[in-house]
Amino acid sequence: MSAEVKRLLDDSVRLHGELEGKGGGAFASSVNIGGGNETTIMDILRWMLIHGMVIQGVPKGGHYGPVAIGSPDEHSREHCVN
Repeated sequence: MSAEVKRLLDDSVRLHGELEGKGGGAFASSVNIGGGNETTIMDILRWMLIHGMVIQGVPKGGHYGPVAIGSPDEHSREHCVN
């Protein structure tokens, strides 16, 4: 994940308890198909679960959230909205 996202997650300890019950989701983009997208998404989702956030799975699309290779295409944009 990017340094900016990692810093956000690290700094979120001060918000502990304030995000409980809030909806959460994650998406990722990389330069190639083996770029670690699903691992990155799982790390972000794990952070949300630690904070008590609610994560809704969907049976279509990426296994854990929308994924793009390079710039988001129409397919990955649709999965971010739905």
